[in-house]
Amino acid sequence: MKKEEIIKKVQTIAEGYFERGEFFCSESVVHTINELLGWPFPKETTKLASAFPVGMGKSGCLCGAVSGGQIALGMVYGRNHGEAMNEKMFPMAAELHDYIKETYKSTCCRVITRNFEFSSEERKKHCITITGLVAAWVANKLIEDGSIDIDKIIL
Repeated sequence: MKKEEIIKKVQTIAEGYFERGEFFCSESVVHTINELLGWPFPKETTKLASAFPVGMGKSGCLCGAVSGGQIALGMVYGRNHGEAMNEKMFPMAAELHDYIKETYKSTCCRVITRNFEFSSEERKKHCITITGLVAAWVANKLIEDGSIDIDKIIL
């Protein structure tokens, strides 16, 4: 598969998990990136993202998709006890934050969704789109920096 095909497939997979109700935003991103990476973490790792939907436990703060993206970045650039911080971690995390802030003028769930009735299909579609964009953004960055070998990807 080509890079663009992989990124589109990642976006579609993440959106599908959310759309079908299998996962919420943050969970969809984490699960999809773990799959993209070839399951280096147990599937139960997705549970780590379960507190983040709807802006951190429905508080309306940081967008759950962004939270999931940050967790996904940590899956690749994070460290274990006693290790030095990976020099890519903070710049990559900041870049994801800035990408969403530039795109949606905020990273706050209640701001990003303020023009929608929360229980509406339109709001759900809006959030599905953001979820897919974050997953695609993370996949693109991981491919660009060589953290993922596109010749070994099985999606």
